[in-house]
Amino acid sequence: MPVTKGTSARGDWQRQDVVFDYNDGSTFTRKICVTFFNRPDDVAKLREGSAYSVSVNVESREYNGRWYTDIRAWRLQPKQAEAPAAAPMPDMPPLAAEEPSYAAAPAASEVDDLPF
Repeated sequence: MPVTKGTSARGDWQRQDVVFDYNDGSTFTRKICVTFFNRPDDVAKLREGSAYSVSVNVESREYNGRWYTDIRAWRLQPKQAEAPAAAPMPDMPPLAAEEPSYAAAPAASEVDDLPF
């Protein structure tokens, strides 16, 4: 959407609305309009067709008997690719490549037959 600029008592400001496709895993994709207020660098990073995680604040207000809802972005991050398979724990010894050798069974006199 086009950039809207203005000046207030606090200084210059700019606002840009961006429409995202949101799919929550269902068969339907929803469109959500998110406002970037004084965040031109974030909007410049956006690329059509890319996936992002957008942190937002949702706020509603009443004006002349009607309610209006704003969805304002406060952080934008590209979505990470799927996490790779978990690596073995660093404190675990490496798995042996050859068949393990089994020790001989203990002698009958060494077997502990006591309950736990």
